[in-house]
Amino acid sequence: MKQASRLVLVSVTILGLSISWALAGSDPEARILNYIRDHLKAGQPVKITELYNNVFTKPDERQALNKLYNAFFRIPMFIVQYQQKFSTPPSLEIIAQQFALKSPEEADTLLRIMESDPRVPKFITRNPKTGEITGVDIAKILGDPRFGQGAAHRLAGWQGVSAPPFDLVQLDGSSHLTSAELRGKVILLYIWFTGCPPCMKETPALVNLQHEFGPKRFTVLGANADDMLGLSYSEQAHRRYLQEEKISFPVVRWTRETDDAYGGIAIYPSLFLINQKGIVTDHWVGYAAPAVLRQAVAKTVAKQPEKQ
Repeated sequence: MKQASRLVLVSVTILGLSISWALAGSDPEARILNYIRDHLKAGQPVKITELYNNVFTKPDERQALNKLYNAFFRIPMFIVQYQQKFSTPPSLEIIAQQFALKSPEEADTLLRIMESDPRVPKFITRNPKTGEITGVDIAKILGDPRFGQGAAHRLAGWQGVSAPPFDLVQLDGSSHLTSAELRGKVILLYIWFTGCPPCMKETPALVNLQHEFGPKRFTVLGANADDMLGLSYSEQAHRRYLQEEKISFPVVRWTRETDDAYGGIAIYPSLFLINQKGIVTDHWVGYAAPAVLRQAVAKTVAKQPEKQ
């Protein structure tokens, strides 16, 4: 006998008006998206402070709201960068993967929020039946000061540039790791988040690179963006993933400050290959084929002097 989905009737008072709605299940992210979808008004931005202060007041709800708010302002640049790199718009499934959403339907809801917000240029067209993006007006985003500032530097222009310095905490919180400590090594900086499908696909190649080139003054440096993105994975989940994938290279916590210094990461994973002098020699946005990574690493490692 199938168990019926549990519905919760919620009533709140906002600005003197009593509002009631039914919320399915117990997932806070789903509750928030269901509520926002049902209350969207064309041409009006979602008032996050009102939701935070009056509607979703539990700790898990506020954590989910912070995550969604963070994703909302990253979506336009992600869509533009994806279009620039792959010459096609991202699917709803890919958007869901990149923003750690549970389904393409949740991605569709975030796009609807974006489309109703007057602060965001009308830069996408969508199939009215499927909701999939059919066109992207890149110029509208790049020309908008809220989103376009520094956009060109995010996808191109890194080769030959000095890598910004960093001081990041190890994933387990045990100590800091700085760019100064790694000076003299070739570094493959790998920015990722837990559960990201293309990141998980990339991991085995990185483990192999560390095993092959680690003795030659090379290291992969995994920079986990969970905290910055508002993802609530536990230390135990991180530890289990590192053990299962046999990750021996150092893993640190990516921060907002460092993210800004590296142009603002919109597509995960993103990788920067940095030579022993601290210069970026290669930059990949999204999944990079193992053979491409190995060739670039081998070339950069081979250029190192025999002795420091």
